[in-house]
Amino acid sequence: MGTFALPLKRLAKFVAAFALLALSMTTDSLAHVLDDTARGAPSFGWSAEPWVVALMAASLAAYVVGHARLLRRGARRIESARLRRAHLLAFVAGWTALALAFFSPLDALGSALFSAHMVQHETMMLVAAPLCVMGRPLGVWIWALPHRARLRVGQWIRARAFVRFWHMLTMPVTAWVLHAAALWAWHAPALFEAALMHPWVHTLQHASFLLTALLFWWSITGEGARRQTDGHAMLSLFTTMVHTGALGALITLAPQLWYPLYVEPCSALGVDPLHDQQLGGLIMWVPATVAYLAGALAIAARWLMRSDAPVLTARHAVIVRRDGVR
Repeated sequence: MGTFALPLKRLAKFVAAFALLALSMTTDSLAHVLDDTARGAPSFGWSAEPWVVALMAASLAAYVVGHARLLRRGARRIESARLRRAHLLAFVAGWTALALAFFSPLDALGSALFSAHMVQHETMMLVAAPLCVMGRPLGVWIWALPHRARLRVGQWIRARAFVRFWHMLTMPVTAWVLHAAALWAWHAPALFEAALMHPWVHTLQHASFLLTALLFWWSITGEGARRQTDGHAMLSLFTTMVHTGALGALITLAPQLWYPLYVEPCSALGVDPLHDQQLGGLIMWVPATVAYLAGALAIAARWLMRSDAPVLTARHAVIVRRDGVR
């Protein structure tokens, strides 16, 4: 336990400092807008909503507390401690990627450049979401609760109605459909420009992307992967690669602007809005395709390695029966 105590204390101090710093900022300095400097050139800064900062800080603090309690329970098992450390590192990396997507200048730049907006979305869905899922946060967060609250939550999640609902929500097909629907619907010009004009619509857009991506990756790399074969996981990744690549190609090859609201901010930055749209489409098309393909190949390699074991076992069983060895 001593090996992890110091890093956990440092991480807890970082969470507290991050929350205090972000919550101390004024609403004006955190606005998700394009500000003009005295010289007339657009400037971009760190931006955040206080309630988002509070949720992010609470999620990390709860994970650290839950992880420490689980570590104390399984301190005698070296393998368990190493596995939980890997989960902690994955979650912190995913949390950091999510914080950069939400709070860094990339968030404000997304209001002026479609390509920056695509980088933000891909960071959420292809970097933060899978890493957070690999951290197994649900089980860790429960252990951050007091003993009585933990028992009550345990009883609630074991209720038949909740089990059925959760099973239906996290089925691979359901996760795939929800994620695909969110991607295609929110990139429709009407909804995308509504998100640019209205902060609450923008929040709903990001929440849809993040939650459906978490469900999708939960069915691939999380606890939900236990319910399906590696073949199903490969199929989910491959088909997602195809339809997201198709959407990216449509945006890239479109002869006209899909999102005219970017004309004015792009012009202020001296960027051609159509070229910016094409770059954003390429970001969705090429890097996302590579990421999904890499995931599918990793699953395929794992599947092939596992498929050798039953064959060897069956051959061994035949030899044992033939030789009469017990």
